[in-house]
Amino acid sequence: MPESPFASESEVDRPASRLIRLSARHLGVRLDVLLAAELELSRAQIRRLLASEAIRLDGRLLGLSDKGIPSPGSGALEVTAWRAPADQLVRPEPMDTGPRVLASGPGWLAVDKPAGMPVHPLRDGEAGTVLGHVAARHPEIHGVGEGGLRSGVVHRLDVDTSGVLLIATEQVAWRRIREAFQAHRVEKTYRAIVAGRFDPIGGGLVMELPLVVARHRPAFVRVASEDEIRRGRARVIQQSVRPVEALRDATLVEVRPTTGFLHQIRASLAHLGHPLLGDGRYADEGTALRAPRHMLHAARARLDEIDATAHDAADFAACLDGLRD
Repeated sequence: MPESPFASESEVDRPASRLIRLSARHLGVRLDVLLAAELELSRAQIRRLLASEAIRLDGRLLGLSDKGIPSPGSGALEVTAWRAPADQLVRPEPMDTGPRVLASGPGWLAVDKPAGMPVHPLRDGEAGTVLGHVAARHPEIHGVGEGGLRSGVVHRLDVDTSGVLLIATEQVAWRRIREAFQAHRVEKTYRAIVAGRFDPIGGGLVMELPLVVARHRPAFVRVASEDEIRRGRARVIQQSVRPVEALRDATLVEVRPTTGFLHQIRASLAHLGHPLLGDGRYADEGTALRAPRHMLHAARARLDEIDATAHDAADFAACLDGLRD
């Protein structure tokens, strides 16, 4: 078996520092935009570096609130806990544990992600991720797609969402699947348990709704205002929702999203007045306490020869049984 390019726990504890000399070309550029370009990181990763007090400007410690300040045209930024994306290493997990493989093919696999398990690590050495388990079985995934801590990731599920997750282990497959997601060609089916009796006229509902990320840490999505729509901040999501089974003061629904946006299903159903049971972010306290986590399960994903189905997670099935008369 080839030597794994993924880190052991001792290998990931030595982040290098990075000095960025500022010049006239940096003048006025938003700090997070500048750092993302210089370090080849996402702006979300830059926000995490700022929040962890890892960045200084001419010796002055910066924080998350400084993300939008305009950069000066001189001086230096020091990043004390930076690691290039290519050097960010995923901690492998035991090969005999982790998510069950639902289907696989040349350069890809579909796994049954458990609720509570992140898709990929946010920092070097983080344990307990789907990617960590996949990396142990497929070391060739290192560097695929975005590389680093997101090697092979073509889409994501919320930490507490269970079900089908597609991952690419080869670059050609990553590009094909990623482009299919961007073109809305992947057929996705979710099952959700929502509060109240969901009974739209005609037996189903097609939704188009402008959403905006109102807060990043922790993430919160809501319907956009008219002003946000005019300024181009909103993203119009599309999905169909149909009731599957009436329950006790709840409804099992099937959701088929065309678009993919952060918390799309959770935020849009809450906007309709039918938040997910167990959703501590978008539901009222009483509804949030009705389930151990938000009741959302990715039941199926289809694309060309890829067709993967995940049966209801155990806690999802138990919640359903408890709500049946």
